[in-house]
Amino acid sequence: MTPEELSAAISACLTQAVADGDISVDIPDTVRVDRPKSREHGDWATNIALQLGKKAGMAPRDFATILAERLRQVPGIGAVDIAGPGFLNITLDAAAAGELARSIVQAGEAYGQNQALTGHVVNMEFVSANPTGPLHIGHTRWAALGDAIARVLRASGAQVTSEYYINDAGNQMNVFATSVYNRMHGLPVPEGGYPGQYIKELADVVLAQAPELAEAELGAALPQIRELAYAAQMADIKSTLQDFGVSFDVFFSEAKLHEAGAVADAVARLREQGHIFDQDGAVWLRTTDFGDDKDRVLIRANGEPTYFAADAAYYLSKKDRGFIEKIYLLGADHHGYVNRLKAIAACAGDDKEKNIEVLIGQLISVNGAKLSKRAGNIIELRDLINWLGADALRYSLARYPADSPIALDPEQLKKNTNDNPVFYVQYAHARSRAAARTAAEKGVERTAQGFDASLLTHRSENELLALLGQFPSVVASAAQLREPHRIARYLEQVAGAYHSWYGACRVTPIGDGAIEPVHTTRVWLNDATTTVLANGLRLLGVTAPERM
Repeated sequence: MTPEELSAAISACLTQAVADGDISVDIPDTVRVDRPKSREHGDWATNIALQLGKKAGMAPRDFATILAERLRQVPGIGAVDIAGPGFLNITLDAAAAGELARSIVQAGEAYGQNQALTGHVVNMEFVSANPTGPLHIGHTRWAALGDAIARVLRASGAQVTSEYYINDAGNQMNVFATSVYNRMHGLPVPEGGYPGQYIKELADVVLAQAPELAEAELGAALPQIRELAYAAQMADIKSTLQDFGVSFDVFFSEAKLHEAGAVADAVARLREQGHIFDQDGAVWLRTTDFGDDKDRVLIRANGEPTYFAADAAYYLSKKDRGFIEKIYLLGADHHGYVNRLKAIAACAGDDKEKNIEVLIGQLISVNGAKLSKRAGNIIELRDLINWLGADALRYSLARYPADSPIALDPEQLKKNTNDNPVFYVQYAHARSRAAARTAAEKGVERTAQGFDASLLTHRSENELLALLGQFPSVVASAAQLREPHRIARYLEQVAGAYHSWYGACRVTPIGDGAIEPVHTTRVWLNDATTTVLANGLRLLGVTAPERM
């Protein structure tokens, strides 16, 4: 019996009690069940009697007594005890608890998926680094976390589009192209330009595609250099993201936003909403009406749009494309953007508390990391991947809340010991696969007819099964709170419980001993653990190795 099935059973008992006239109360859509702090208090606990007792006009403990009597008649429930003012502690019988192992294996990759966010249509923008240089350590956290959040949202039923906003408009692109041109001709870096070996590499790429640019003057060469260098740099960014296991559904160009007239259209639409005013020759958006610290200029007095105008046009683009919810994942230096982006949503007629969400990620540091030889003044993401590995980086970054600073210790991340969390979890998966291979070699097959859930009675089996049963609710919680670190911490608990069970309960007989039903049944539990660990690691974008 899964926690969801137990919750449904409680709801059914409540519904029948109302129908029989024993209680009169509105029943919630779902009844929450939790693991009690002490296993002596049963397998699961619920405080539903405390929630509904007074609403039903009775003492919570009396309400609990009525519910407990009905729950004791449910197949698979071994005991129901009432504690304190009305807590219900529920113990499943061994067969019902153990049946979960078979359910998990049969569900396979689908186990853990839930419908908590069904109907949510989400656009999630993250990374969005300027296309004027390689991805660096500052982009690393949101690349890992953003992708993990998108994965858990999808696993919870949401329709998610992951989007990368390419900041390819404005004078920075001319400065970028000029930097490449100067490097071609052995000239110094232009004022405010981009240094680094990667500019030389881009210059070589450009010349290989258009050798005639070697003799061209800057003014004539700039448009083509800008186009070719931009394409090469974006290819490098996409390649790095791919190596990091991060993919995007959409790469959205700011330049195309301007070319399509979207900025002028956005100003017109916001004016119709009544939030535009003109002052000192400039066009302003009255964002202070919605919590911003000051009103924002959209169009300068000289007729040039501001970056904020592009932000407004981009928001409206997302709205026009049917995204009900827009999630922005921004860096630690973007706190000032929160209120202004929410104000744009409100000025556009959206609910700033429901239709837009802005998450701010704190900085990370990696002890001993060296500046990139290619970029010269940054720590490149590609170098971090080559040094520490994508798995170690992604797991470590997903293991902490986004709003907490992180200092990663590379020595720990490279250790093959239990104090390295990613190794600890991955080793549990590899160990479970090794156990399955050993069982097959010794003739212990995972057959349906050989499965007897009532044999899983060891305390370590109860602990492991109870943890495995929590996986769907952990995923749902991680999605609703945008906190994939909950999955990482949960996987570490599962790994610990698996290692304890592995040491206490044999999957195969000793020596030439006879194969018994308990061995076959334990293969199911072993493989159920494999499934949960693999599914959880996949949600974090981390591989589940077969061997280590």
